Amino acid sequence: MHVLPCAPPPGKLSEGPVWDARAQVLTWVDILPGLIHTAELVPRPEVPDLRLLHTVSLDRAVGAAVPRESGGLLAAAGTGFRFVPGDQEFAGLDLPDDGVARRMNDAKCDPCGRLLAGTMAFDARPDAGALVSLDSAGRVRTLLDPVTISNGLGWSPDGRLLYYADSATHRVDVFDYDLETGDLGGRRTFAEVADGAPDGLTVDAAGRVWVAIWGAGEVRAYHPDGSAHAVVPVPAAHVSSCTFAGPDLDVLVITTATEGRSAADLAGEPDAGRLFTCKPGATGLPATPFDDRST
Repeated sequence: MHVLPCAPPPGKLSEGPVWDARAQVLTWVDILPGLIHTAELVPRPEVPDLRLLHTVSLDRAVGAAVPRESGGLLAAAGTGFRFVPGDQEFAGLDLPDDGVARRMNDAKCDPCGRLLAGTMAFDARPDAGALVSLDSAGRVRTLLDPVTISNGLGWSPDGRLLYYADSATHRVDVFDYDLETGDLGGRRTFAEVADGAPDGLTVDAAGRVWVAIWGAGEVRAYHPDGSAHAVVPVPAAHVSSCTFAGPDLDVLVITTATEGRSAADLAGEPDAGRLFTCKPGATGLPATPFDDRST
């Protein structure tokens, strides 16, 4: 399965790609510099490219940015949630007073429009993070605590299963998910990753789970029973996330990073940090915007 690098310049820690079907644009973040990028798909002979439309720069690390029902974006940035554009604070986190510097990491909306977002320590120390849920009224509640590197959120086509990766565990777990309450239950192992760390993930319309494998230079897809479906090789070791994009949701967009790679490593990975596209013969699920109708 052949992937091609896209035109936008490489990022340090590109992450969190999300396709906005209403606007037909892709949004992703470069976490550590605090950048939120938006691009459109443009044709090229094999698979579409991306053309950068604009970039928003925040004064803090930004773990993810998702479309809002009313327009604009909700950013999981710093240690809270902000509306973009305008950089207006919507909600904050009640963090331990322990001197640990923390930031937001991966975040996605569930099928009902709640945002699930993870935190982690800047130095990735064990058990310093959590997974929280944010509703339209700005209420934040903790779903999982402690975690180390909160990552990889995605729901089954019926919304009843949540796939989640705490990257430090080297596995993807699956939970029963209550759509009415947003509660988690029945945690069990879905897939184990021995030769890398599971990072961001997405679920396709057939219920297969596509997982970015940090350190292995691959996206791996699994059937709903956890068995292997496909492997997408990527010419950058630090593959950070993926999503389906385009009018037909048939373009897999893959983010990568230069973070944690030496100069010698990067000499052999000239496109590290870029976004890549391919057509893997699958169709994704539409992303649900954040439900901000009560704000």
